[in-house]
Amino acid sequence: RFLCSKMCFLCLLLIQYCAAEIHVRAKKGDTAVLTCSLPALDEGSSAPQHVIEWVRQDYDIPILIQFGVHNPRVHPNYDGRVSLVRGTSLQIRGLLLEDEGWYECRILPLDKTTDEAGSNGSWTLLSITSPPVFTETSRPRVEVFVGRSVTLKCAAQGNPRPTVTWSKDGRPIKPQNKVKIMNGSVSFHAVSRETSGQYQCHASNTEGNVTHVTVLKVIGPPVIVIPPMDTVLNMSQDAKLKCQAEADPPNMTYVWQRQGEDIYHIESLKSRVKVIVDGTLLISRLIPEDSGNYTCMPTNGLPDSPSASATLTVQHPAQVMKMASLTFLPTGMRGVIVCPVRAEPPLSHVDWIKDDKPLDFDLGIYPGWTLTSEGSIIIATANDDAAGVYTCTAYNSFGTMGQSEPTTVILQDPPSFKVSPRKEYRQDIGRMLVIPCQMDGNPAPKVSWKKTGIASRSLFTQAANGSLILHPLSKDHQGEWECSSTNRVATVSVRTTVFVLGTSPHAVSSVSVIPGINQASVSWVAGFDGGYAQKFTVWLVKEEKQEWLSFSDLSTENSLLVTNLLPATEYQFSVVAQNKIGTGPFSEITTITTLDALPVVAKLVPPSNLSINKSSEGILLWWSVPKAQSPPIDSFVVQSRLEGGEWINLKENISPVENQIFLPGLSSSRLLDFPDQLMAGVMAGVGLLCLALILTLAIVCFIFHKRNRRRRQNIKGKETAL
Repeated sequence: RFLCSKMCFLCLLLIQYCAAEIHVRAKKGDTAVLTCSLPALDEGSSAPQHVIEWVRQDYDIPILIQFGVHNPRVHPNYDGRVSLVRGTSLQIRGLLLEDEGWYECRILPLDKTTDEAGSNGSWTLLSITSPPVFTETSRPRVEVFVGRSVTLKCAAQGNPRPTVTWSKDGRPIKPQNKVKIMNGSVSFHAVSRETSGQYQCHASNTEGNVTHVTVLKVIGPPVIVIPPMDTVLNMSQDAKLKCQAEADPPNMTYVWQRQGEDIYHIESLKSRVKVIVDGTLLISRLIPEDSGNYTCMPTNGLPDSPSASATLTVQHPAQVMKMASLTFLPTGMRGVIVCPVRAEPPLSHVDWIKDDKPLDFDLGIYPGWTLTSEGSIIIATANDDAAGVYTCTAYNSFGTMGQSEPTTVILQDPPSFKVSPRKEYRQDIGRMLVIPCQMDGNPAPKVSWKKTGIASRSLFTQAANGSLILHPLSKDHQGEWECSSTNRVATVSVRTTVFVLGTSPHAVSSVSVIPGINQASVSWVAGFDGGYAQKFTVWLVKEEKQEWLSFSDLSTENSLLVTNLLPATEYQFSVVAQNKIGTGPFSEITTITTLDALPVVAKLVPPSNLSINKSSEGILLWWSVPKAQSPPIDSFVVQSRLEGGEWINLKENISPVENQIFLPGLSSSRLLDFPDQLMAGVMAGVGLLCLALILTLAIVCFIFHKRNRRRRQNIKGKETAL
């Protein structure tokens, strides 16, 4: 073993020595010489003619063949770059990375056959080293839209293979959720403005290094960095609402709007506003009308421009807006005299003057007159007392901006019914139904009809005198109709109900379902029967089923008990009515879940004839085992307690076939009781001394529902019989 180790060591040294002799290293672009010498000649002999071949391991034909003084034949990949020096050595100029490989020199004497000459050359390994050179890079400047993905490419070659690293603004880039580096390229998913910067791709090996720089520019719509803030100022002050944004490209313009309208299109505002270069909005000499919501919208021509809003509040004394010169009130009806007020801070009170005399509502000058918190006068029944000339003055904590313009209150009769419709109409389907509605008034009021609730899909017309014409009468015409009339002081209306006879029933409503365990109580409100007796059918479908089932019994009542349902199951219910004409539409679906089934508790027969026998060592209990039960008894347990105390387990997991147990060390000075539920058992064997000891031991059956593997489903449970 020692000799073998020494031989292996010498072989390794020899291999390293030989490898060192045949390994030629050179840099890309330089010149390398692969040596080869003629074989030694015998003394006194002359050199024979020979052919020199240089072959490469992965080439099918030699890269150079030289015979005598003839021009050599050179492989196309080496044309113009190889020649023989010192007779047989191969010189390669302008080295390429592709030149790396194994080369063999072969000298073939012409006076010998190929087999006799053999392979008299040696293999030489040519290694080409090269500093990194980029083969693919991104453009020096790359632009990408915000939110999109981009990849910066960087591929380099060299020998040894170069290592490629990335940095941004001088800091190394590490892979993250949205940044991946693979095969020399760095990819960004959903770029943001923070992705912008100068990226350096650095390729290096032992021969050198090289760096490529790409400036990544993320373009997109502006980003608001300083939004406007809610501002409260006094009237006549100057307002400044800031709005600063950043964008690339940076050619931004700012648009300001108030309540959605361009500020330069608002007559009262356009002469007092200015938007400066940084986006700030200046408003000089504020007036109350300047209050509102202002929106800043910077844009650089790219889509999805942002916006930001703020509220400007201008504080001022209470101000009465433009007062109508005439106010009309309906005679005999409720009327309102409005004082249109604008106030910031809020309104505190309003003073009214009628016919140059102040109105004191605290004194109750006119019955039924009240003053609202908004400053309006409410008149319960307008009469001649309301007629006159009114002015109002509004106040807040800042004071008042003066009295309003006067308004003259004029009484006018509201519209009145000349002919009004009855409360209801009944007519057969297909016939004509005319419902009158004629009004009196000066000027003549307009009359209009509409169907309340669900609009009618059938056509209807209105006569010149205001009557409603339904022709031909259809089922869809049924329902409540309203006739209304309006003039400048009031609107009056009246309603009537149309019943269309000779149709199928209308849909039931208000379906209610009260679930039970195996049943559900369904109730509903019946729709109009179409003029004939109607009956009802309850339809239901179980969860995850698509086939609806009807409850076969037809009922004339408005409720029905549906039975034979499964517990803890979701059901959908719908009710449909039918009469001699046909079947009406289904009601809206009501979904319920039936209740969980109550747990089944087996009534177990307890052991009987419980007896005791006392000794100095303890107590022996024995009993009569009950007959076989279903489910079967799993085990017994013995319990005891001191008089008035809690029950404790003395012995558990007693086999159901056992009928006695010995309890050692039980003290005779303690009084024990039976559990109440075992009083039916036989109590005997009280000791000879009768020291008022009453021992009660309960034998409890722990009952488990055992698995019946062949005929029953898996049921897990545990029952305890005492």
